[in-house]
Amino acid sequence: MEMEKGKVVVEKVRGKSTVIRSFSKYPLKFITPRKVGSSITDAVWIYSLTYGGGIVSGDSISVEFTIGDGCTAVLTTQSSTKVYKTLGSKCSEQVLEKQVFRVVSDSSLVIVDWFTSGRHESGEKWDFELYRSSNCIFAEGNQPVFLDTVLLEQSSPVDIAERMHEYQVIAMVLIYGPKLKHVQDQVQENVKRLMSQQLQIPSTRLGCCAKTNSDNCLVRPAFIASCSAFGPKGMGVVVRVASTTTEAVYRFLHHQLAGMEPLLGVSPYS
Repeated sequence: MEMEKGKVVVEKVRGKSTVIRSFSKYPLKFITPRKVGSSITDAVWIYSLTYGGGIVSGDSISVEFTIGDGCTAVLTTQSSTKVYKTLGSKCSEQVLEKQVFRVVSDSSLVIVDWFTSGRHESGEKWDFELYRSSNCIFAEGNQPVFLDTVLLEQSSPVDIAERMHEYQVIAMVLIYGPKLKHVQDQVQENVKRLMSQQLQIPSTRLGCCAKTNSDNCLVRPAFIASCSAFGPKGMGVVVRVASTTTEAVYRFLHHQLAGMEPLLGVSPYS
């Protein structure tokens, strides 16, 4: 199988974070806008696209990013990536496996990894065989800091849609590094307060209601989130989210990551 590749290198040029090398091969495309947000903010933005709006069965994409000392870079992907079946294929798969990040002691990193069940309003809900997304962070000396895999797989007797109940979106937000300590503290406090409020909401306002064998009503919130620290001295925070709507996740991400605006020039998901 031919491997489609891309490479981006960011270094300091005249005191500013700058893309000094950008290479991509079809179906991958990188776009680097000249300006995003405030001109006094030192951050370079890179938009990663796939032609046609999706990945066709058989595509394999490998990308390498190198961010130099003192540089800030933001990599964004398409807000929606669809996996298409090619004629004659039994199934299509999109495997985001072994996303590896190597950081030095004073580096900071934010990862937002989320996906939806499909166009669930038209009946497309978790209609695939397998989803696997792995994220690995290593510190200096190849020391593992964060090793994580999200796996959804069709199996008998309970399929993915049944296990997910009415939740249509799952997400992971990872915030790591000394420069983002204020964001981590705020996110942890916000998630704690949010879930405390959820538990106090009357059951008639919470998400879906599923009947159990004893005919009791099992109530699930429409939005749930958890937060935990990881890494040496708790240098990282990971937030996991499940929601019945995409809009609720957008609002959550915008609110939780607003504290990064001074670093990036704009507020994420604004």
